[in-house]
This record gives sequence, C-alpha cells and structure tokens, in this order.
Amino acid sequence: MTVADRLGVRDLIDKKVELRQNWSQDDLRVVFRAAYEQIFGRQGVYASQKFTSAEALLRNGKINVQQFIEILAKSEFYKECFFYSNSQGRFIELNYKHLLGRAPYEQSEIAYHVDLYASRGYDADIESYIYGTEYENAFGTSVVPYYRGFQSIPGMMTVGYNRIFELYRGDGNSDNAQMGRKNSRLRSKISMNLANWISAPSSGGSRFTSTAPTLISGAPKGDSRMFVIQAIAGGIGSKAAVRRSVQVYTVSYERLSATYQEIHKRGGKIVNISQA
Repeated sequence: MTVADRLGVRDLIDKKVELRQNWSQDDLRVVFRAAYEQIFGRQGVYASQKFTSAEALLRNGKINVQQFIEILAKSEFYKECFFYSNSQGRFIELNYKHLLGRAPYEQSEIAYHVDLYASRGYDADIESYIYGTEYENAFGTSVVPYYRGFQSIPGMMTVGYNRIFELYRGDGNSDNAQMGRKNSRLRSKISMNLANWISAPSSGGSRFTSTAPTLISGAPKGDSRMFVIQAIAGGIGSKAAVRRSVQVYTVSYERLSATYQEIHKRGGKIVNISQA
C-alpha cells in the first residue's frame, strides 16, 4: 500500500479536468461539476442554480475556463460561503486551497494577500491568484484548478505537503464545518515556521480524523499591524437624499476583514484602506 493509499488521497493525484478543443456537451458538464466542487466544496451542489449565465458564456465561447473560475470566486455566493463568515487568515487559506490547489507555505504569502486586499480590494486579490504565474503554469486557461499539494510541484516547500492535509479533510467535509470554524487552521504553525502533523484517515477512503496532534510551543507571534479604513456611512432603507459622513476606523489585522464586512452590511462604502 502506498502513502497516498494510506492517507486516502490516491484518487486526488493528477485529477485533472480540461476543456479541450472540439468538446462535447458531456465534457462541458464535467467541467462545470469539477469547477463547482473545487471552488465551493460541498456548497457546490447549489452552485449550478446560480451561474447559468456564466455557464452560457463558456458554452458559447465568450469566456474560457480560467475566466469562468474568476466569475465563481468573485461572486456573491463565494463571498457568502467563505468571505463573510471567516477570518481574514482563514479566507486566504481557502483561496489557496480552492484557486491554487495547495496550502499557503509561509507568513510572507499571507501578508502579501492581506496587503493587497487592504490596498486594492477584494477583486484585485482574487485576480492575483487566478492571473498569477503559478496559476498560469499549473492550469492555464482550460484546466479546472485541482488539488496539487498531495505531490511534489514546482516551487513547493517541504511543509506544503503537510499543510494541505490540514485544509483538506475529505470530500465529504465542509470547509465551514471543520473544527476551528472561521479561524485559521495554519496560522500558528506558519507564524512559528513549523510543519503540521498529518493524521491518516480514521477508516478506509478519504475520511480523515477530526483532529491532528500538535506540537507544544509558545504562542504565535501574530501580525501586529494596524490599518486605517475610511468609509462613507450607509443609508440602508432610506430613499431620501441624505448627507453621508466619512467615518474612520483604526483596526488591527485581525479585525480588518470583520470591519470590512460590517461596513458593507450597513450599506456603507469603503473609500480607502491604508496601513497605520
């Protein structure tokens, strides 16, 4: 029995779905199903009802698979599934998992996306995954992203193999129902530059144990940066013309994503985010 068999991931290795030239309608359906499963996980069963327009664009040759993935990741449904309900660190982990098929390796990758999101916003951050060199080399314009972290890939750090197992807990597991819920799974190990342990499945197939052993160490250093958010106050429920004041929020890295969500839920508009 191979290591992949023991860890229940043999069927995931090189599980590539590509929309090639002269595709059939059956080929297209396979692409849609693979895309929804990869980007939304268990929530993908609801996705086909929400993206009929995007499916039509791909079917008619107006967009390619890469652009279809972009539409999914920028959608309100993706935000509802993973952005609004998770911490900033957890959302970044899930973006790496869904869009690049691996786990983040080190703190610099997390910090890059925190800074990009703060300076240029949600769409620019999503585009940085999908139109980056790594995505282009791995998937191009016609391959649906898939889990690559279970085997050696170009540029992969040794800890990457261990980290993906902390994010992938089996096909039947929900990204929002794992232990830890909205909190980062990798933050402590990444901040201490330590590898995660791998827990083998508790039974046959790809059902992993719910918890993994952890190394005993000091508290993680964390990100101590502060950010200043300028936002125009919202006017939810009012049709009358009102003067909207500019409000300024000074928040920690940990509160950045939550504050962004709170402002938009109140109908406000963020006009600038900068590091304090």
